[in-house]
Amino acid sequence: FFNHSHRKASNRGSRLYLRREDRKPGTMIFSKHIVFLILSSLFGLHVKGSEGLSSPMPIKTTNRILFDVPVSNNGARCRIIAYKKGIPESELTIMSPADMGGTKSADYLAINPQGKVPALKDQTTGLCVAESDTVSRFLLAEYAHYGPSFQPNNPISNTMARFHDIYLSSIQSCFYKPGPPFGTFGIRKDALKEYSKQLHILAEMMDPSGPYLCGKEVSFADATIFPSIVFAAHMFPKFDHGIEHTIPEKIQAWFDNVKSVDPTFQKVYDEMMGSISKWDEAGRWDKIHLAGIRDTDPRTIFDKIIAGEIPATVVKEDDKILAFKDINPAAPAHVLVIPKDRDGLTRLRKATSDHVEILGRLMVAAAEIARDESLGFGEGARIVINDGKEAGQEVFHLHVHVLGGRAFSWPPG
Repeated sequence: FFNHSHRKASNRGSRLYLRREDRKPGTMIFSKHIVFLILSSLFGLHVKGSEGLSSPMPIKTTNRILFDVPVSNNGARCRIIAYKKGIPESELTIMSPADMGGTKSADYLAINPQGKVPALKDQTTGLCVAESDTVSRFLLAEYAHYGPSFQPNNPISNTMARFHDIYLSSIQSCFYKPGPPFGTFGIRKDALKEYSKQLHILAEMMDPSGPYLCGKEVSFADATIFPSIVFAAHMFPKFDHGIEHTIPEKIQAWFDNVKSVDPTFQKVYDEMMGSISKWDEAGRWDKIHLAGIRDTDPRTIFDKIIAGEIPATVVKEDDKILAFKDINPAAPAHVLVIPKDRDGLTRLRKATSDHVEILGRLMVAAAEIARDESLGFGEGARIVINDGKEAGQEVFHLHVHVLGGRAFSWPPG
């Protein structure tokens, strides 16, 4: 397929983009005459409407193709390097995987079996390189003679980039994914808090002299971290997370300043925001927990117990759950288990995939309590969750009843 005409020139799903030197960097253009000459010379193809073309002219095809999409923050580091180094378009072309049928197409999976961006293919050798760190370092090595070096051997820059890839990239899906997991986190709020924590760690590694993260010269850390702050700056405010300072002041100041002093960073910012704005228009966050879906119900007596405002006989507690004896027991042993953060769980039917982890924690806690003979439990226990007033729910903060110490009949009353 060709970018502007969308006419089929072969049965493969790829597109060919050519660029003119006198156009704005990054602007893709199409010439059907030039494309025909390339195709006909390579494959002996005859394209309808090609009659009357001038004789073939020598064309140098691009050596390498970088597969990426504008919204990709990991791929954006590669684009920052390519743009700022001024790598000639005759040597490196940026193409969307969509032009090959998508990231899950057989053609693209042959380049990156993980089906993700970015990826790079060397047209001459057939070498395929995947993953943003590997692709970007390949560009730094292969095009070391172009533009700034990005300080590939700077230990602080490399440490910051590595921290980013391990501790930020792995959980960034908490900003836009409908449900967990978010890396190792099963609770979105925990992932958001961890993201903010890691940003504060990175802030302490910055060189205050600026304007870049490692001082006066642009570094690999700048290319790596900047695109992720595009995400964080736009998406953190969408969530009800309870974090006071999501992005450290030093990182926010660097982010704002580098856009104003370096056109390459502003360009990549515009590319990413062009796609992110479409997510906004499509209502991407409307049905995402803590963003479009929030807990707006009033506090209950359980919140006061959690806060220590009302006394309770606590039998079990950790960072996520609290278990205490029911003040109106329906059995010799009667314990309530609740999540410390209600997180929208006023009742069981409000549960979503975002609550899988906390629901599991509640069940495990209930099982441990039911085994505790010191609390009056014997060989069996009844585990009950009342869902709504008709089912007997009185406090609208999800809670699990663990009852024991006597025989129970069925069906329950």
